Amino acid sequence: MHCFLRSLSTRLVTTRTYLLHSFVVPSCRYFSLFAADGDVDDGGDAPQPRKSMEGLRLCSANHVPLSPISFLERAAKVYRDRTSLVYGCRNFTWNQTHQRCLKLASALSQIGISRGDVVSTLAPNVPAMYELHFAVPMAGAVLCTLNSRLDSAMVSVLLAHSEAKILFVDHGLLEIARGAFDHLAKTNTKPPILVLISEGDDDPSPTSIVPYEYESFLETGHIEFEIKRPKSEWDPISVNYTSGTTSRPKGVVYSHRGAYLNTIATLFLHGMQSMPVYLWTVPMFHCNGWCLTWGVAAQGGTNICMKNVSPSKIFENIALHNVTHMGGAPTVLNMIVNSSVREQKRISSKVVICTGGSPPPPQILLKMEELGFSVTHLYGLTETYGPGTYCVLKPEWESLPPEEQSKLKARQGTQHLGLQDVDILDPVTMEKVPADGKTMGEVMFRGNTVMSGYFKDSKATEEAFKGGWFHSGDLAVKHPDGYIEVKDRLKDIIISGGENISSIQVETVLYSHPAVLEAAVVARPDNHWGQTPCAFVKLKEGFDIDAQELILFCRGHLPHYMAPKTVIFEELPRTSTGKIQKYILREKAKALGSLS
Repeated sequence: MHCFLRSLSTRLVTTRTYLLHSFVVPSCRYFSLFAADGDVDDGGDAPQPRKSMEGLRLCSANHVPLSPISFLERAAKVYRDRTSLVYGCRNFTWNQTHQRCLKLASALSQIGISRGDVVSTLAPNVPAMYELHFAVPMAGAVLCTLNSRLDSAMVSVLLAHSEAKILFVDHGLLEIARGAFDHLAKTNTKPPILVLISEGDDDPSPTSIVPYEYESFLETGHIEFEIKRPKSEWDPISVNYTSGTTSRPKGVVYSHRGAYLNTIATLFLHGMQSMPVYLWTVPMFHCNGWCLTWGVAAQGGTNICMKNVSPSKIFENIALHNVTHMGGAPTVLNMIVNSSVREQKRISSKVVICTGGSPPPPQILLKMEELGFSVTHLYGLTETYGPGTYCVLKPEWESLPPEEQSKLKARQGTQHLGLQDVDILDPVTMEKVPADGKTMGEVMFRGNTVMSGYFKDSKATEEAFKGGWFHSGDLAVKHPDGYIEVKDRLKDIIISGGENISSIQVETVLYSHPAVLEAAVVARPDNHWGQTPCAFVKLKEGFDIDAQELILFCRGHLPHYMAPKTVIFEELPRTSTGKIQKYILREKAKALGSLS
């Protein structure tokens, strides 16, 4: 077994093993299911031995490992001549995309990429990134899409940790890759093979450092390539490093099975019917584009690729391509609603936009609806393949005032079809909290679309899966209607004078001020109260207010103890997926010292 798969098998923590007892007949196996010896005692719900049922057979007629690869193969048949991808003046059909992915998989195999090898990317939302999501698993390899905003030092760390054999790099990020290779050289770590994703005739020609150019490399492959399908649904399809809201990213491993199921679940919650037009504002490197890299193929849709995201380009693409769906973190929504009238264009029909990554302020949701977008709120983590829950809209909400509707829509909702359960539990007792909308606990997941584990980090995997649930680290309440509402990260809750303060609740009030563009609230140490809320704020262009005005505004909308005691005006540090890096702000607040 290859080193990646071997490392996975020894490092991922599993809670139960099943043995398939079988005897072989030609092309088929009769089978029965038994619990393996040494199973973990999980309260009596372990499977009990049962007799074989005569006539049942497990064979290639009724069992094929689930894999998103099949979505592309079907698209090439059903939607053969329909447009699969548009990027500037370039466009492809599904038949062409299928053939290009076969040739790319073939080219990878020809240079020695084999089953279980890691293939990394460092690129924005360009056609090559989309094709690699299929070509890499078709070659039997594991895709590792690196955050395109990382610096050379972090890229080198992740290349070494993932043991990447090859790196596909966009021409605009070549210097970052070269810097990463310099870092690897200092530790005597062998660098991966470099393939340049070029654009135009002015890009560098292949050299000893950059031996391959993407299009030329792809053309060395053959469309007759025999796909190396997963031997097991649990085979890894990708490893995604967490986005860096903390200082130590972890390698989250996705399986073919989990990717397949989360893709289908995401299509349902996105309301994505046959032949949608999807605008790529979600980075494909983030949770494999929330699994919609594979999902658009499943529905025979058209991918509108966009290298750089801006309000004007969003509106232009919507008008030009009749976009039906898109996605984005609340920062993208914030960008859209605060765009100038000159940048905005009239939307002729509703565009369904899914948002997630951090709780969106209700005010932003309301303004998006006014602009012609239908907003669906998702919630999840890298460890849940992206979306894990969504806020199902209820018809009875339509009779409520717009502000009340927005508050309901801002909740995280309930689990999607790919998960067994999402609940709010006390992380110590593992008891469920009452559905009163007040009692806080930790959001926990279990089901088929939870990660396989953290690559090379069995301790973190065991901790994450403690008690038979995946621990998210998010604090939330459960409302009487069963919908959950995230209140904060465990590490972001502010404890002042013994009272818990939700930073999200304070941020929501700050966002309601007409001068505030962005806001983040963290704890500042205090000798008397223990901690007090400290707000970091970015103002909208043309506004000029002072800290005291914002503090008084918050005191008028919150209990006084919850209002910020400190307000600092500055740019907020963000990850490339739009999440505010609060650990940086916490350090800044800590450095301020006690206010009392």
